[in-house]
This record gives sequence, C-alpha cells and structure tokens, in this order.
Amino acid sequence: MRARILDFLTEHHAMTLATAGPGPHAAAVLYAHREFALYWVSDPESRHSREIAAGGAVAATINRDYADFTQIRGLQLAGPAVMLKGIEAAVGLSVLARRYPFLEQFAGSGGVLFGALAKASVWRFDPIRIVYVDNTRGFGFKETLELG
Repeated sequence: MRARILDFLTEHHAMTLATAGPGPHAAAVLYAHREFALYWVSDPESRHSREIAAGGAVAATINRDYADFTQIRGLQLAGPAVMLKGIEAAVGLSVLARRYPFLEQFAGSGGVLFGALAKASVWRFDPIRIVYVDNTRGFGFKETLELG
C-alpha cells in the first residue's frame, strides 16, 4: 500500500488543503513530495497559512476530477503542517524545483511571479494518516496507512 500511495502522489500535482480557523477553509495548492512529506509555497498572509501557523488542524485530499463515481481514486490525508525556515525551507524549495523546473526560471527574474514567489513561504505537511480510496476496486473501497 505504501508504494501505491507514493505512486499516486507522484502521478498528481494539486492537493486541496483544508484548515479550521474561525470556520472551515480549503485551498488548492501545487505540491511536491519527498516520501510522504508534501511541500508547497503559499503567501504567509493567506488564510490557510495563517490558520496553519496558529496551530489549526490540517487535512487534505488529492484526486482527479471524475465524471463516473466508479472510477474515483484519491487520498485523504491528516496531520500537522509547518512553515519552514532556513535550511529546511531551502530543502523544500529544492524538492519543489525538481518537480516544477519552471520555478527556477523565476529565481532571478523581476516578473510578477517572482514577486509573489519572493514573499511566499515554504510549507511542509507531514501526514500521520492517509486513506487511499479506490472505487475501481468496489464502491467505497478504502485502505488506511497510519504513519504517526
């Protein structure tokens, strides 16, 4: 199951990150992964960033958009997320740049995306529980991986 989940993480690029502050909130972010750790960049002033920084609960889903419910496959994840600093942030950016080479194009650029990237923070989500959903194996089929 671990290999199946890692393959799924590699096949997909966007996750919907959910936080709970004064109310529920969800945001789609591009991620890169190193084993089960997921990295992304976000403006530290965005709602999901503020709620993560305040210690709110974090959950996420990763899936394609399916028109047929019998084809649904996806991941449901829960665990802590943190803003990275220093060497940890550099490692996170390196993981992201390997997956998304276009990020390196903006490292020395003065473009609009460079400005947004320059003020963004690097974040890491360390799921402690991952539920793999695969309706191709039967309606509601689930396997759970406990990591923490």
